[in-house]
Amino acid sequence: MARGGVGSRREIERWIAEGRLKLNGNLVTLGDRLRAGDHLQLNERVLHWQKFAEQPTQALIYHKAIGEVVTRNDPEGRPTVFARLPKLPTGRWINVGRLDINTSGLLLFTNNGELANRLMHPSSEVEREYAVRILGDVPDVMLEKLKHGVELEDGMAKFDEIRFSGGEGANKWYYVIVKEGRNRLVRRLWESQQVVVSRLIRVRYGAMVLPDGLKTQAVYEMTDKELDLLFEFAGLTRTKPDSPEPKNSGYKKEPNKRHIRKN
Repeated sequence: MARGGVGSRREIERWIAEGRLKLNGNLVTLGDRLRAGDHLQLNERVLHWQKFAEQPTQALIYHKAIGEVVTRNDPEGRPTVFARLPKLPTGRWINVGRLDINTSGLLLFTNNGELANRLMHPSSEVEREYAVRILGDVPDVMLEKLKHGVELEDGMAKFDEIRFSGGEGANKWYYVIVKEGRNRLVRRLWESQQVVVSRLIRVRYGAMVLPDGLKTQAVYEMTDKELDLLFEFAGLTRTKPDSPEPKNSGYKKEPNKRHIRKN
């Protein structure tokens, strides 16, 4: 079910724990397997799971804009990233990680829940790289402190790497890398040193790099070869037939630019 995009692995495990899934009339337990002809229900409604099992894996890179929220429906009526994504005939898009409303940059989406779970799981320690614009000068002693670790309200945290990238006047640019997905972690690390972050852009998630020239609120659909590399990075085996090139996606492709960094 996760592989077919019915939900993420964590969501499906929660449905099982809450007794919301039934298999052939019985409550599903962890470890149960689906077989051809099985009758599956979610919240007492029949789930035609076979069509999800047959769909090919797709993955998108989306350039999130400031002001967008990473949710399917927002009660405050703010623009959501999902409104910009192409429609799927079956399944749904699953976001790999999140970005807060004031952060722009790379968001990865896939219809394969198993792939999404592997890329998000804390044990994977996937690198997240950000371009950060700050106000003022930062002394070397502060940079060393941020690399060795500071105490935040939810525990110790650090930058795994910090690189100065230039700047004029009061504005300075840095590239930073973290391996955790804690809420607003990059901002909170800088703010712990009374440094003001004026702009934050995620430029890389693991092996996936924000494509050069991809405008905000635009989508790049990964090619078959890029999907192979993505599965390899996640430590998963991509089964066939799972590799047709996207058809009539409506998105501008840039086939001569590499968006997946090989290890």
